[in-house]
Amino acid sequence: MKIGVVGLGYWGPNMVRNFLATRGVEGVVCCDMLTRRLENITRLFPSVEVTTSYDELLQRDDVKAVAIVTPVSTHYALALKALKAGKHVLIEKPMTARSVEAQELLQLAYERNLILMVDHTFVYTGAVRKMKELISRGDIGDVLYFDSVRVNLGLFQHDASVIWDLAPHDISIMDYLIDQKPISVSAVGIRHFNGFEDIAYLAVHFAGHLIAHFHVNWISPVKVRKILLGGTKLMVVYDDMEPSEKVRVYDRGVDVKEEETVYKTLVQYRTGDMFAPHIDGTEALSRMTGEFVTSIQTGKRPIADGEAGLNVVRILEAAELSMRSGGRRVELTPWQVYDGARTSKLA
Repeated sequence: MKIGVVGLGYWGPNMVRNFLATRGVEGVVCCDMLTRRLENITRLFPSVEVTTSYDELLQRDDVKAVAIVTPVSTHYALALKALKAGKHVLIEKPMTARSVEAQELLQLAYERNLILMVDHTFVYTGAVRKMKELISRGDIGDVLYFDSVRVNLGLFQHDASVIWDLAPHDISIMDYLIDQKPISVSAVGIRHFNGFEDIAYLAVHFAGHLIAHFHVNWISPVKVRKILLGGTKLMVVYDDMEPSEKVRVYDRGVDVKEEETVYKTLVQYRTGDMFAPHIDGTEALSRMTGEFVTSIQTGKRPIADGEAGLNVVRILEAAELSMRSGGRRVELTPWQVYDGARTSKLA
């Protein structure tokens, strides 16, 4: 098959490079309205074809799928057109600007038996996959909290807040690692410079005693990319800025014993060893583009599918509403998708 890559700004050329190296891809057709970007991509990758016409790209029978790497405001219209043309679709994160748009794309993909996937690149990193392995094996125990910090100096966006720019990465990681679906979101933020929040704090609430927290910031003096995952057995620190030991696992925690004393409950702290597991160094984007092509060939559901994309958009949308409402909790109501034999209920 051939893959169309739409949008050749910062991330588009990375998509092109990885698709050209993906087994099962015969060629890449690049589409952008700016001819200078097309000229640049042909210098980097002489084998690609180029066009300024999206309609022309969608009319080609040899192009089985398109990767949409454009601003979020254009995702819905471009993806809708591609799905109606019978193309499988990979969309840059976040999937859409509104959850109702994501729901419509997801429903259409189900009805037409097409793969709809979102570029949640971090869930394909060796570090996040290792964390998922630790959770799935039961090594961590019950997850108590997910805490993330993603801060740096810039880059300021001119059409969205810091939530829509930075939070999708860590929200997609949370959605992948934690099987439970959140029930509500609360958020606060503040604006300093360009009319959009440049600092924000999100709390994602689950049923029971699990909570997730996200700190995103465009005006930090240092760049921080860190996630803390606390469990009843082990605790994990994922530091993406670490050159080697990106994941560290700590045998630390709290043990609670019931005592027949005046205090009734005795809290003991456990401090054990730390170890850094081996992390697969395969490029995450390479693994993701490979899964997209494999899913098209086999029909197998990808990890970062349309449902995962919708989950992230719904949390972002609820966080935005919460910020506009003084930080009140916004409930996440269930909805259903029907595609004949399969029914999927998303909380």
